[in-house]
Amino acid sequence: MAGKGFGGEVVGFFLAVAFCVTCPEYVSSAQRELGKSLPSNASATAPPVGTVDNAIRTGVAVEPPRPTPRTGPYFDLAASKNVTALLGKTAYLNCRVKNLGNKTLNMQVSWVRHRDIHLLTVGRYTYTSDQRFRAIHLPHSEDWTLQIKYPQHRDSGIYECQISTTPHMSHFIHLNVVEPTTEIIGGPDLYIDRGSTINLTCVVLYSPEPPAYIFWNHNDAIISYDSPRGGVSVVTEKGETTTSFLLIQQARPSDSGTYQCNPSNAQSKSIVVHVLNGEYPAAMQRGGQAFAPTSPAHCIILVACLLITLS
Repeated sequence: MAGKGFGGEVVGFFLAVAFCVTCPEYVSSAQRELGKSLPSNASATAPPVGTVDNAIRTGVAVEPPRPTPRTGPYFDLAASKNVTALLGKTAYLNCRVKNLGNKTLNMQVSWVRHRDIHLLTVGRYTYTSDQRFRAIHLPHSEDWTLQIKYPQHRDSGIYECQISTTPHMSHFIHLNVVEPTTEIIGGPDLYIDRGSTINLTCVVLYSPEPPAYIFWNHNDAIISYDSPRGGVSVVTEKGETTTSFLLIQQARPSDSGTYQCNPSNAQSKSIVVHVLNGEYPAAMQRGGQAFAPTSPAHCIILVACLLITLS
């Protein structure tokens, strides 16, 4: 019995040694098999590499982040710009307020003139005795407009569009009241040699919009471009600066007189044209270009200078 017990212990000892030798390989093999079925914590929480790229390649739309909407009122600057107005012509200063919604019962949009800190309008009501000013606002509209009739130069300046938030919000608009001016280049007198081309140039400056038309007069009579005389034409180029060219070919003495440029939105301007028969006044224009005739004294000086240079 003692021999059998001793032999069993020996066999058990060798079995334990063999298991310890093969145990690490067994455990590693078991972990590899377990890893195939259960993902690790990192792979369970993060998407596999290339998932988004594969979604794009397969045509699956990836929604971009949405902008955060504004919760309070704000100014639409694109529709609330500075204004250049024509003297005496009604001006409109517009202020567009976004996201005011139904808060108009508690919030008001006002206009204030900065020159004298004068409150002009509140909402749709006008708070000034100057009847040229008026508040314009249509129901459910985002535009709050200040109307100014017959604007004058003194009306130029800064106007504040104000929202009655706490603290209040302000947007400043500058009004510039301009008066177009008319100029005829080369005036007040122009001397033309007979047979040359009369070229009169009328320029309209400081106009916020081009004139609807420009008339030319000769001695208080409107010039007819299809008259029997012929050779009379007008070219007008409209823009920020409008220019009108009056061309009269083969000038003759009867073309002398006062020419007047009459824009629709500016004061007229006049010039006196003298068509000469060989006379040479102090200033003269030949073919539309001004020149000064050379006197005998000038010729003598030029010859002397030439001789000195050659010697």
